[in-house]
Amino acid sequence: MTPMVRAETVGKSFGDVEVLRGVDLVVEPGQVCCVIGPSGSGKSTLLRCINHLETIDTGRLWVDGELMGLREENGRLYRLRDSALGRQRREVGMVFQRFNLFPHRTAAENVMEAPVVVRRESRAAARERAVELLTRVGLGDRADAYPAQLSGGQQQRVAIARALAMRPKLMLFDEPTSALDPELVGEVLDVMRELAREGMTMIVVTHEIGFAREVGDALVFMDDGRIVESGDPRAVLSDPQEERTRAFLSKVL
Repeated sequence: MTPMVRAETVGKSFGDVEVLRGVDLVVEPGQVCCVIGPSGSGKSTLLRCINHLETIDTGRLWVDGELMGLREENGRLYRLRDSALGRQRREVGMVFQRFNLFPHRTAAENVMEAPVVVRRESRAAARERAVELLTRVGLGDRADAYPAQLSGGQQQRVAIARALAMRPKLMLFDEPTSALDPELVGEVLDVMRELAREGMTMIVVTHEIGFAREVGDALVFMDDGRIVESGDPRAVLSDPQEERTRAFLSKVL
């Protein structure tokens, strides 16, 4: 079976700062891979490289068997044109810490935007799909509400519906609950649990250790741009093998 994500010796620097250092990662179709680690360890940068919001400096990265951002010809690598890059990115949904909704558009209009503009769907079809997705995340009755009329948790659920509207094969979540009040975290995690039950392949950068233990199929601990330890979440969390992992978990568990 072709992995949904395969990273080989991926490196990324910003100026003199080496953010990713030879990262190797495999995520199989249908898996939920949770990524934990201290701030500045490279977790968010890794996500942004997977959907090519950031270009990698070294190594290679594939999504569903397709080399991201590059094409290989006669043993040489060439950057993809913007149109080809856009086609690749359409296959990968991403949910950020901040919701980034258009404030002057309703929940349904936010969800409709990409299918109408990028996929050239009719507004009627996109509206129908938007209401369906909002219902799926528990917001079918708020389709015509503006972001300012929604709680943070509701806005993040709209953001998840917006990412799903493009029918992605892979969903990336970059600390999706970190900007929420504690009492609103559960409603977003419930939507993510349901996506996992439906078989969506997900990579989740998170501080929610309980979610990683309960829902994750794989757990990756990153520090200083490297994957320090990975494995079954229950095993890593209960009996970490690396001293750095133990030190981190002692502060968050």
